[in-house]
Amino acid sequence: MSQKSYDGSPVVYLIPTPIGNMDDITLRAINTLKEVEVVFSEDTRVTGLLLKHLGIKKKLISSHKFNEDGNRDKLLEYLSSGFSVGVVSDRGTPCISDPGYELALCAIENGYNVVGLPGPTAFVPALIVSGLDISKFTFIGFLNSKSSKRRKELEELKYHKESLIFYESPHRIKEMLEDVLKVLGNRRVSISREITKRYEEVFRENVIDIIPLMVDIKGEFVIIVEGSNEEEKCDNLTILEHIEFYKKLGNNDMDAIKLVAKERGVAKSVIYNEYHLKR
Repeated sequence: MSQKSYDGSPVVYLIPTPIGNMDDITLRAINTLKEVEVVFSEDTRVTGLLLKHLGIKKKLISSHKFNEDGNRDKLLEYLSSGFSVGVVSDRGTPCISDPGYELALCAIENGYNVVGLPGPTAFVPALIVSGLDISKFTFIGFLNSKSSKRRKELEELKYHKESLIFYESPHRIKEMLEDVLKVLGNRRVSISREITKRYEEVFRENVIDIIPLMVDIKGEFVIIVEGSNEEEKCDNLTILEHIEFYKKLGNNDMDAIKLVAKERGVAKSVIYNEYHLKR
């Protein structure tokens, strides 16, 4: 009998899988994989090897970023028949820079329960060994593969105070760090490579010193960049630019308008009218 949730209805389980070391899978993940009716898998070959290692036989359905949206009907067919299902990515936790979001959203929109199991996620071990201030942090994941767009994304993060977390592939990491240096400056960074695997290592340097170490290097990388110690100079910004600056930091329109009004020492209505007049 497949697992049911607390209210007895079928469940979509988001199941973390090892990012390298097979010992990192939890007992709960193993038991859930045994009991669900079917597993939606980013790559059925990779998941098949894991299940073979665990001695589990299970029906697998391919579900990756190119076909995940098309699997919604298949998912609902299982759930409406009373079966719980599992969702896994190749490594780590589904939905964290991996497929899984569309299936989870589909289940939620149709009134089914979604349960996320705790387990392996690459950025957490990278974060806690970084040696940087992690009292606050922002997870970004992969930046755009094109340098011009990547720099624009970094510009929006330039004045964030919290540590920033990125993922990157080996063939782009040097260029990505060069853009970090150009846009964010020579900050301290921690780069974790091949987390949980045999050749795991951590580089902790300033950006300018770490770039030469990233030549012809292999593996999967998590980059932690320290937050900004600077304040953006807003003196020369127009009112619209000033508002956009605060919006990029995560404020909505009205909160940004209030902040600009306070900084400029004028009535909120003045900033509000100027903003809507020139939009």
